[in-house]
Amino acid sequence: MTKEYESAAAALRGVVQDGQTLAVGGFGLCGVPEALIL
Repeated sequence: MTKEYESAAAALRGVVQDGQTLAVGGFGLCGVPEALIL
């Protein structure tokens, strides 16, 4: 199954709420989805 979203915000809508912590793997900006850390 493939799901495509127009943005990171659209993909996380209804999944992540204010006050929650989102862990993103990687080191620095290497391998980290930059749209999630803006």
